[in-house]
Amino acid sequence: MSVRNWKNPLRDPRDKRLPRIAGPCGLVIFGVTGDLSRKKLMPAIYDLANRGLLPPGFALTGFARRDWENEDFAQVVYEAVKQHARTPFRQEVWDRLAEGIRFVQGTFDDDDAFDRLAETVRELDEQRGTGGNHAFYLSIPPGAFPVVCKQLARSGLASQDGDSWRRVVIEKPFGHDLRSARELNQIVNDVFPEESVFRIDHYLGKETVQNMLALRFANQMYEPIWNANYVDHVQITMAEDIGLGGRAGYYDGIGAARDVIQNHLLQLMAFTTIEDPVSFSPRSLRTERIKVLTATTPAKPFDETTARGQYVGGWQGGQKVPGLLEEEGFPKDSVTETFAAITLEVNTRRWAGVPFYLRTGKRLGRRVTEIAVVFKRAPHLPFDQTSTEELGQNAVVVRIQPDEGITIRFGSKVPGTTMEVRDVTMDFSYGRAFTESSPEAYERLILDVLLGEPSLFPVAEEIERSWEILDPILNQWASKGKPDPYAPGDWGPKSADEMLARTGRTWRHP
Repeated sequence: MSVRNWKNPLRDPRDKRLPRIAGPCGLVIFGVTGDLSRKKLMPAIYDLANRGLLPPGFALTGFARRDWENEDFAQVVYEAVKQHARTPFRQEVWDRLAEGIRFVQGTFDDDDAFDRLAETVRELDEQRGTGGNHAFYLSIPPGAFPVVCKQLARSGLASQDGDSWRRVVIEKPFGHDLRSARELNQIVNDVFPEESVFRIDHYLGKETVQNMLALRFANQMYEPIWNANYVDHVQITMAEDIGLGGRAGYYDGIGAARDVIQNHLLQLMAFTTIEDPVSFSPRSLRTERIKVLTATTPAKPFDETTARGQYVGGWQGGQKVPGLLEEEGFPKDSVTETFAAITLEVNTRRWAGVPFYLRTGKRLGRRVTEIAVVFKRAPHLPFDQTSTEELGQNAVVVRIQPDEGITIRFGSKVPGTTMEVRDVTMDFSYGRAFTESSPEAYERLILDVLLGEPSLFPVAEEIERSWEILDPILNQWASKGKPDPYAPGDWGPKSADEMLARTGRTWRHP
């Protein structure tokens, strides 16, 4: 082996294809009785183990108020895995994983319970060889973060000795506004240094979001036109075709903008607009994302550049569905929006003058998340007007869910004796192009936490900057009364269409 490869075996191109495998470690989940833990976290842990990406001695500890023994919690994990795991069930994998499953009963204000948790963690270090390396996943309401963080500090669970590590994982929402986000960051950083804090945004774990980086920076054909000289506007959409269901207690007072735009959509916009990073190191990617968010401002006046709505009752998909105010547990006078659309400007040399339209909503036409980069029309069309009357604008559309892939829309001649140009598409689908199915976002992100790989996790500065962008719009809406109504199955209220129509544009109907 050459000296170069001896110093750094990963320099060998063949080695880069090897999977990343977590070293000795354990994961403690607070909130193990919730839907997130049952439907996403526990299955993701099993899928990682099934793919051989967790160490043989991996430990999973649950903390909750339930009067459970270790075996009871193991049965809960087993049922979640059988029902929701992505990969096939293998008994030998489960048996090995089950050996490291523990449970601690208690409440967040119970000192004795956290002392028992600390003792359990020490025992796992000895029995399972976890080496003092533990991550704490706070799958709990943000209001409980302060007391849990203080308990982790008091009991010594947050302390790192020697080469061992302790990390904390936080689920959104990251605050309610800028002030609360700063307070939350301060509370967490008083216990864990910023490099040990992992704020989960599960959209950033999706393959197609990361493929945006490959699309832009691994291909020469797109970069020359990825700027204001050629791009007319960008639409980023996250639409759901379902209503609130049983989430009234969580959603009231939060709304679509806080729930989705502040985190998911602004991060998707950042990945779409960043400059070439020096490398794909966590520091370089974070630096470029922060630069873009710092240059981003909401377009004014808000009465013309934003829209919000609230779905009413009606028929959708052949079923009669209730309106928001008819949902169980929702206040009848609520002004919480279920649809939000905003216009942003990125004030950089690359993007100056290009509007970015971000929208999200519930009870819309279909479930879809996509980034659509829409290009300007050709400056000269040497055709009769009738030849191109059905021709739209070129676009690159990155589909994030449900059918992950990329579509390119361009004009092509219709077969026949006349010159008629019409839109056609070229389509790339992950499901058809690769034999291996994409891992769930939580698989990727949990593995990154255990590896200490923070590239796909927003830091405190990004969170606070996102609130600085959104807060002025939310304050304006708070003074304007009720959101505009829209029918289930539509693509938002009439005011959303008018928002784009003022500039001669229209929303895509994915």
